[in-house]
Formats: sequence, structure tokens, C-alpha cells
Amino acid sequence: MPSWPLNKQPPAPPTPPEFQLKPTRQPLLWAALAYSAGIVAGTYVGRPPSWWMAAGVAFLGAGLYFVRRRKWLGVGLALGAFFLAGALHIQLRGPASPLDTTLQPFAYGGAVQMTAHVTREGRFREGSSNEVRQSLDVETEEIDTEDGKRVAVHSGVRLGIYGELPDIVSRSEAALTPAKRLFRYGERVRLPVKLKPPRNFRNPGAFDYQGYLAANGIGALGSAKAEDVQLLPGFAGSRLELWRTRIHSGIIAKIHTLWPPPQAALIDAMVIGEEAFIDRDTRVDFQRSGTYHILVVSGMNVTILAFVAFWTLRRLRFGQIPATLLTILFCVAYAFLTEVGAPVWRATLMCAIYLGTRLLYRDRAMLNALGAAALGLLVFDPRQLFTASFQMTFVCVLVVAAIGLPLIDRTSRPYRQALAHWGSDDYGPTLPPRVAQFRVDLRMIASRLARFVGETWSLRLVRGVTLIGLRTYELLLVSVVMQMGLALPMAYYFHRATTIGLPANVTVVPLTQLLMPAAIVTITLGYVSLLLAKLPALLTTLALQAITGTVHGLGGLRLADLRVATPSIAMIVAASAALILAMICARRRAWLVTSGLLAMLLAATALALIPPQQIVHTGVLEVTSIDVGEGDSILLVTPQGRTLLVDAGGPVWGSGSQLDFGEDVVAPYLWTRRISRLDAVAISHGHSDHIGGMPAILKDFRPKELWIGLLPPSRALDNLIAEADALGIKVVRHWEGDEFNLGGANVAVLFPPQNWPTALAPKNNDSMVLQVSYGKTSVLLEGDAEKAVERRIASLHHPKADLLKVGHHGSATSTTSEILASVKPSLAVISVGYRNTYGLPKEDVLQRLQDSGVHVYRTDINGAVTFYLDGHTVTAILPSLQWPD
Repeated sequence: MPSWPLNKQPPAPPTPPEFQLKPTRQPLLWAALAYSAGIVAGTYVGRPPSWWMAAGVAFLGAGLYFVRRRKWLGVGLALGAFFLAGALHIQLRGPASPLDTTLQPFAYGGAVQMTAHVTREGRFREGSSNEVRQSLDVETEEIDTEDGKRVAVHSGVRLGIYGELPDIVSRSEAALTPAKRLFRYGERVRLPVKLKPPRNFRNPGAFDYQGYLAANGIGALGSAKAEDVQLLPGFAGSRLELWRTRIHSGIIAKIHTLWPPPQAALIDAMVIGEEAFIDRDTRVDFQRSGTYHILVVSGMNVTILAFVAFWTLRRLRFGQIPATLLTILFCVAYAFLTEVGAPVWRATLMCAIYLGTRLLYRDRAMLNALGAAALGLLVFDPRQLFTASFQMTFVCVLVVAAIGLPLIDRTSRPYRQALAHWGSDDYGPTLPPRVAQFRVDLRMIASRLARFVGETWSLRLVRGVTLIGLRTYELLLVSVVMQMGLALPMAYYFHRATTIGLPANVTVVPLTQLLMPAAIVTITLGYVSLLLAKLPALLTTLALQAITGTVHGLGGLRLADLRVATPSIAMIVAASAALILAMICARRRAWLVTSGLLAMLLAATALALIPPQQIVHTGVLEVTSIDVGEGDSILLVTPQGRTLLVDAGGPVWGSGSQLDFGEDVVAPYLWTRRISRLDAVAISHGHSDHIGGMPAILKDFRPKELWIGLLPPSRALDNLIAEADALGIKVVRHWEGDEFNLGGANVAVLFPPQNWPTALAPKNNDSMVLQVSYGKTSVLLEGDAEKAVERRIASLHHPKADLLKVGHHGSATSTTSEILASVKPSLAVISVGYRNTYGLPKEDVLQRLQDSGVHVYRTDINGAVTFYLDGHTVTAILPSLQWPD
């Protein structure tokens, strides 16, 4: 016990902590919510801007008048003014910038000579087996026209430069020619390039690639050969951006010096936001485990770095104000260097506002800081409200601040306060009785432990173990709340139910909190001495290995691959209501808190396990040709609602592509239709543009059956069948002569016969040809069947069909006069890529169809086309008339 001189009084016991469980006022949060609601109203409610302006002025004036007379009425009118201001702002701002069409006259397929300068540095991408592609953005300066003139043209181009593997993969630029290394910001180049306008897959639910490029100032896509690029003298661009890109590149080079390539790739992504070296399988593992936010630079990175910076500065005896300002400056510098964009800048703004409020002694103003950040960002650009990134960021912080922290305040925080002033005997009596008893119990345990390790170490050990236990509980609690709160946006935007997100994040988040500062210390010391950097590099490596081991282990579980369709409007409303209820109840009585959390749990469970009602038309046979570019994918929905997908698109000839046609093209369309499971899938034959997307379809939709015909030697086919077996999907071989009922529709297999010879590799004439009928109407699906197969079918089966899926994408090898004379279709659909390099469909094929009186639809022109066969007639529906985009 400390002793004090008789003429002096001992210091007063510390002030006991105060626990605020009543709802707090958050005016800026309510203002941001009202402003957001106004943006939504201004987008979808047609009123002239003058109407919103007049109403806003009236509401604001009335609010100022009543604020001192009838407070709640004044506050309500003020919020109404924010609502009207949001509606006015979005209408004055107008729609997003349209795609720049300046280069479209030069995007005719041939090569044009272009002079440009680099605006985004080159990044390596995988190409085919013997080449590597470098992707970069350039701004054009001049283009040579066909008549030999040079025209000044200023527009953005996303350029792909292809080179042979030995020539382009080296990162060292010392002895390489300009065509064989990464291109740097501001460099001027001249090269022959083939330009093409960007184009979306025209399916409901498809990603707006054109809009994404337009937002980044890109008006065209281009491709060129590495050996044709000529580096010009001079520099074009911003010196500040040049300085930033050089530091960014230098950090990446240092990371690759300090760690081996697989680890360096992950550290690139986690620390500096460089994702060029992350392969798709790694991305999928992080997505499946619910930890993708760890792989990319996000708000969590900014939060970790801000905490470490502020804590370090305070330990170095910096005052509150300089420590806060330096921390904010550090976060701004980090956001500037990462080049990630809006998500990190949003987090930096929120961090700056929150740290600023702490200077005003508003430690619990997190919701107000969130509202201020949201309001500032929406004033800057109201269209952000409709982006998944913006919504996910603010829902995440809102859930933590409005639900997680209040739950901690009323559960573990009082017990953490019991560990404060651990050496003082006068602090305990000032605590609430149950907390004081907890403190007494811990000190009794420490007194018994003191017999073995001494009094000092026993107190430290008991306090440390207890604090770790409480922090672990808090991390678990916040993770649970976040998983439930983010269930709706995860289902709506990413079609995932992160069933293992909780255990994955509980393990990975603390490891990331260790990895981030350790990696930054390693990189910093790496510029001083590689020897000094070894210890923090080892710590970083251990944390990284633990993260990847957790991600791969949990992400590989079958339970992790739970995909969900787009929720119904009723489910969206119910899940949103549950989240709001939990927020409102978080600082109220215990039974209300329990009710709010139970509502969130039920909503998250329903989103994961209860499939929405499919958007289908019963009583008709539906045939939809999905736009997959130069490939095939056909969805059939039978009169009784059974679903069959024939082919799933894919890259032509299996060429290197970052796009998974099953995951990125076909699945979003099916999810938009609220299709969670398929009854059967079929592959016509083994070419990559038909089966390339099928592995993802098997995983995402778990069909009951996989239909196949001929099986020539093919690694892709073998892998697909092995995947089906692993998923418990029944593999069914179908042959010529098979006929059966599928949900009220009759399916007849017209090809191949069992004795048909197979080649050493998949061929077009391996195609399984199906005729699906309902009543007096039917469709003939040819796959890529060519003349020999068509003539056999016409002579042996004499099929009649109202709708023909034209064989081999309109190639001259198919659509013979014999098959047209036999089938006599009134409608035909050609699945073909926009401006494809093969010149499909061929003019003679189109002429034969026209001569036969067939009305032709094309996915390159019409997008996804749906046909309804009601048993008597066939009706064609274009995408704009089907489902909301």
C-alpha cells in the first residue's frame, strides 16, 4: 500500500466511468440520410429543378421559424429542406458522363497510327500460353487518317500491348528496348493500334462496363504488338502525378526485393493497392471466405494505419493536436499513394472527421462523423449514393457505430474499465457493484498466482489475459453484427452468403492489424538496410502465411460456396427494416436489443437459405439466347418452371482472359431472374466458347444433372466431369433417339448416335442437337453442328421447328439449305460476338435465312433475346421489354 506524508492528502480516486445507454442525438447523420433520400427521389420522381428549389427554400424558412417555437417541427422541416436539396442537386448534376465517342470514327477494325501519352502506368496481365499482355491507359494526341492526314484527337484509350513471354516479363528496364518493358506515366508513344468501342454484354443484370470506362475517361479499347511501339521524346502530364507514380512503383519494386513473388503479390495488394499480380483463384478464395476486404486496400487499412500512427505519436509525447494533424496527414499521403480511389478517400475523410471531433472532446461522435463524411461526399458527387462501394462502406461503419459499439458499451466495456488503474486500491469502490466485484475477483486470483510468479507479474498476467479475452469477445461481437448487417448488400451486389465470414474474419482481421504496420516498417527499413528489415519482414511473412492458410482452408470448404439470387423487393424491405430496428433498439432496454438482433439474424438467415420466387412465365416454353459474345449460352424454362441451361459461353480457343463467362456474364443474368438453382445443364460440345463458363455455373447453381454427348479426349471436358462428380451432380449421357419429358416440354435428342466416331480433340460436329417442343411449337438447338450433321438430321429425322438456334454462330459451315428446307423456321437467333474477328455471321448465311422467310435476331445487335412458345405461336421479346436492367 502506498504511504503518504501526514501533512498531505492522497490523490482523489479516479473518476468512475460513465455509461451512456440512452439514444444520442446525431443531427449530421439524420441530415445525410435526408439528403440521400432526396437524391433517390430526384432520380426517380420527375419534377423540374425549380420545383425542388422553391420547396426547399420554403421548408428551410419554415424550419428556421419553428426551431425555437416548436423544436421537433423545426427539425422536421430542416430535414425536409435537406431532402429537397438532395433532389435538386442530383437533377442539376444530371446523368453520369456519357461515353466519349471521339474515337469511334477510327474504330473500324483496321490499324490506325496513333500518338499518345501514358496516363496510367502499364500493368502485366496474363495472355495466352506464350504471351503476356501489358495493360495501360493513354490519352491520344494525334491519329493518322486513311488519307494520310494527322488529326488532333484527345480521348482516353485502354490499351493492351501484347508481347512474347521472354520479351516482356522482365521488370528490369536497364537494357530493354521501349517495346519490351512497362510503360511509365507521362511517356509519349507512337504505335499502330486497332481500336474498338467498349460494349456491355446486353443482358439484364450485366455489369456496366461502358459506364465504368466512361467514369475513368476511357472512350475506346485498343490492342497493339509490343514490337511496334515507338517511344517518343518528351513528357506529357502532371508533375505531381509523375512524382506519385514513381514513389508507387518504387515501393512495389522494394516489396518484390524483400519478399518472394507469391508473398510479394499479396503484400502489393494488401498494403499499396497493386492487384496486377493477384490471380483469379486467389481472389475467389478471399471472396468465398468473406475476407475480400483484406485483399484490397479499403477503409480498414486506413483505420489500422491511423490507429498505429496516432498511438506511436502519443507514445513519442506528441500533444493531441499535433498527433491528430500528423495522423490525418499520414492517412492522406497513404490514400494519395495507393491509387485505389474513392473507397480509400472516403475512409480518409471519415477518419479525419472522427479525429477532429476527438479534439472537441466528442469521443462518441462516430455516427455524427459518419454523417458529416457522407454528406460531404454526396455534396461533391451525389451519384456515389448508387454505387456498391459507397453503400458497403457506410453500411459497415453504420452497423459498427450504431449497433456494435452500443453492445460493447453495455457488455464488455464496464469490465474493461475494471482493469483501469490496476494498481490503485481506491478505484474499485467507485465502480458499479457488479464491476467492482469482478475487479475484486480478479485481484484475488492474482494474489493466489503471486505465490508462483510474484505480485508484480501476477497482476500483469491476470490483467493481460482478461484484457485479451475481453478484446476477443468484442472482435467476435462486432464481426457477428457486421456479418448480419452486410448480409443484404452482399446478397444484392455479390450474390454471396458469407457463411464462414465470421470465423474467417475473427482470425484474419487481427492478423491484418499485425501485418499492416509490420509491412510498412519493413518497407521503410528496406530503404535503409536490408539487414534491419529482416526481422519485421519475418513477422510480416508469418502473419501473411496465417492469413492465406485461413483463407484457403475456410474458402475451400463446400459450405463457403453458397451463392444467392437477387433478393425480392419484399426481402429487401424486410432486411432493411430489421437493420433499422436493431439500430434503434441498440441503446434501449435489453429485451428490445435482443429483439433487434434476432430480427437481423432472421433476415440474414432468410437471405442465405430461402430462395426468392423465380421470375418466369409459367404455361409457356421460354428460350433465351444470352449475350455471351462469341459463344453460346441458352436458357430454357419449361411450362412447369423447370430450368435447363445449354452451354455457358467462354473465351474463344481458350485464350487468356480475366473474364469468367460463367461467373461474370451468365450467372448475373440468372441471378437477376432470381434463379438460385438449375434443374439441368447441357454442353453441346467441348469447345471453350461453349463450356468455358460451365465450371462456375456448376458451383454457383448446383444443377441436378449435367447432360453430355460425345466425349473426345479433352482436359476441359475431363475437368468438368470431375467437378460435377465432386459436387454430387449426376452426369447423364444422351444419344440420338433419346426422348423424354422435362417439366411439360418434350426433349428429343437428334444427334449424336452412340457409334459416331470421335476425333483426338473436340470438333464442331460433336455437337449434341436438341429439339424441345411444347404443344405445336418447338425449337431446334444445333450447337456448332456443321453441314454433315445438318444433312444427316434433315434426312433421318425431318425436324420441324418454329425457332432455330443457328449453328456455329452463323458460319458458312452451317445453316445449309437442306436443314432450312426441313425445319422451316419462322424465327432464328444467332449468338455472335460484336464486331468479331471472324466476320460472323456470314452474308451468305443471312441471305439463305432471308430467302427462306426467316426473321433473324442476333445477340450482337439485339442483346439477350427471349422467345415464348405457347404451344401455338412464338413471340420474341428484346431485353428492354423483359426485366428491369
